[in-house]
Amino acid sequence: MKTLAHRLLLPLFLALLTTPVTALWCHQAAAQTAQAYPAKPVRVVIAWPPSGSNDLAGRVWAQKISQVMGQQFFVDNRGGAAGTIGADVVAKSPPDGYTLLVHSTTHVGNPWLYKKLPYDTFKDFAPVGLIASQPGVVVVHPSYPVKTVKDLIALAKANPKSINFGSAGNGSLPHLSMALFEQMAEVSLVHVPYKGGGPAITALVSGETKVMIATLASAMTQIQAGRLRAVAVTADERLKSLPEVPTVAESGLPGYDMNAWMGLFAPAGTPKDIIEKINRETARVLQMPDMIRLLAMQGAEPWIMTPEQLAKRLAEDYEKYGKLIKLTGATIN
Repeated sequence: MKTLAHRLLLPLFLALLTTPVTALWCHQAAAQTAQAYPAKPVRVVIAWPPSGSNDLAGRVWAQKISQVMGQQFFVDNRGGAAGTIGADVVAKSPPDGYTLLVHSTTHVGNPWLYKKLPYDTFKDFAPVGLIASQPGVVVVHPSYPVKTVKDLIALAKANPKSINFGSAGNGSLPHLSMALFEQMAEVSLVHVPYKGGGPAITALVSGETKVMIATLASAMTQIQAGRLRAVAVTADERLKSLPEVPTVAESGLPGYDMNAWMGLFAPAGTPKDIIEKINRETARVLQMPDMIRLLAMQGAEPWIMTPEQLAKRLAEDYEKYGKLIKLTGATIN
């Protein structure tokens, strides 16, 4: 009986004896992995086609992070279906830090726009950090009698359902931004969706529509040329690139904030140490003067955020955009 007892207790005793050592070894191994990372090129999946604002910002970041981390971060554009194709590629990639995703605010809007996605927006991704904000700007044709947000609200209340506003399409950020404006200002405008931000801007410049909330990247050239007038910006603070233009919030709609972002994600399960290292080095990159300048050329501004802060922002934006999408009735399939 004594021999049997020894046989039963010995494995338990050895397990208890070695567990702290094993745990320490695992911790050290993980730390060494993060310290050595990246040991090979890293694929950066941008969930949008080449030449768009998300692509350009992602490419600038990839170029700079390659320099500071001493390893190539190469871009792989997987555009289409509002970013869901690229997101699906990353969701199904190994969680080793060698496949990353650059996506926009659309990432948290898609679960509301699509009846079914091939991945779970929250469970299949680990937030890494932000690259930049992509603020919107309320723009009108220079001949239109609107110079302030209060002017626009007064005109809309005096002429309900008579002011046309353009957007990049149903459920697009410009569409949802104006939907929030209508809700908060208690006005009703007429939505004219176009197939992208470019055609919507062209329609506004030609006078086909009266007003639009456009991305700064798509509207800046027209603003600088005097073909559009900037009335207000949709971020919660004034922009360095348009310091004289007030925010919507300070112009008559306190609490208004529709500041889009471009963020970094990894497959769920990616080691925390690696995520923190990428986040830390990204923060360094975003403070470089030439990085700030290059982003400004794309109508974007650096936005430093920890993984935890991004996770909180995702949850908040998911609820915000969900309410707006329900309000507009927008859907893709």
